Amino acid sequence: MRRWLKSPLAILADGAEGGLVVDGDTIAECVPVGGAPSEPVDETVDMSAHVVIPGLINTHHHFYQTLTRAFPPALNRELFPWLTALYPVWARMTPEDLALGMRAALAELLLSGCTTTTDHHYVFPEGCEDGIDIEVAEARALGLRGVFTRGSMNLSVKDGGLPPDSVVQDEDTILADSERLLSAYHETGPGARIQIALAPCSPFSVTRSLMTASAELARKHGARLHTHLAETHDEEDWCVETFEMRPLDYLDDTGWLADDVWLAHGIHFSDGDIARLAKAGTAVTHCPCSNMIIHSGHCRVCALEEAGVTVGLGVDGSAAQDASNLMQEVRQAFLLQRHHYGVSAVTHLDAIRWATEGSAACIGRPDLGRLAPGMAADLACFTLEEMRFSGHGDPIAALVNCGAHRADRVMVAGEWRVWNGEICGFDIAALRRDHQAAADRLQAGP
Repeated sequence: MRRWLKSPLAILADGAEGGLVVDGDTIAECVPVGGAPSEPVDETVDMSAHVVIPGLINTHHHFYQTLTRAFPPALNRELFPWLTALYPVWARMTPEDLALGMRAALAELLLSGCTTTTDHHYVFPEGCEDGIDIEVAEARALGLRGVFTRGSMNLSVKDGGLPPDSVVQDEDTILADSERLLSAYHETGPGARIQIALAPCSPFSVTRSLMTASAELARKHGARLHTHLAETHDEEDWCVETFEMRPLDYLDDTGWLADDVWLAHGIHFSDGDIARLAKAGTAVTHCPCSNMIIHSGHCRVCALEEAGVTVGLGVDGSAAQDASNLMQEVRQAFLLQRHHYGVSAVTHLDAIRWATEGSAACIGRPDLGRLAPGMAADLACFTLEEMRFSGHGDPIAALVNCGAHRADRVMVAGEWRVWNGEICGFDIAALRRDHQAAADRLQAGP
């Protein structure tokens, strides 16, 4: 089907004031102001009330953590004590809990205008060994694209790590399951809907051998690599004490300083570190809300970009920042970086770019993140009918400055997944009920 998305109120695309023509799952044509499609269309959709931007791309998350939002014992703690408070709760999750937690994260992301998401799933308590399979099924049901990273931890408390024994796995189990998932699900090329990446959790939760073996396996399958790095001073102190080197040195030493890697957080990088990241082509995902709530520090986004490092945007886990709303994350990134670097250095367009083109580059997807002929037909469409927008001038600036938080229409691969602010064919009320019940049970304890 060829659809003309006609005459949007505003659109973040060159020469598309008259709208876009979507043919199947790709954008076929940008229509100039006052123009019409060059070929006949099957359907014309009035977009005159909508601000259209590329579908947002979330490049760091932990879906299961929606089950432990605002968990009292973890409130007002920095990263290491925060993790210590939460690991015992996560260890009690069932497959049904996982499915609900993942479904909630995906639904919230979709409603915020997110069309592609990653997830860093690294907790595999007994009975939940098929966690990645569960989230692939949930993503397919809701229609989002996904890069699902097979996370891993093989250092528990008894080995000097943070997690309890019940949520870690041995290296052979991790690598065997990683190979299985890559073979079963990993799609390549333009238009891919489901992809797999490998993601040892962090320097303080995996062994050196698992880091190197994961890199070798991912590259064998043409898949990407992801991990947390340079998030806190505690992490840096741990690396120096344990490895006698700083986090980026350790990354380089294990074969991970490369252009098929994107890193979550990337806060505590020196100028020299940033130059090395740029030379290697290693990307960084900025997670402003999480960094602020846990008081991890400030990601030097402008310094990274000035050096040539690709920067994307991620919401991080919902237990860290208590939301999975990527459009709100865009605004937070704008405000934080503007506050740090100044009015002339950061604009609303920069913040949107981090969540679109920047995030697409993080995950190696040149077919995503822009509205242009040949690109994937992934769109986030917002109305400006709430009171918060009344009096706006520039409609695209209003999305960021006035705090857009819920998309009215969302298209993924040429299919409408959200229409009139509701997920198509989805019972959100039932999900809220079941998800809260699961969270209440988990948080109440054994």
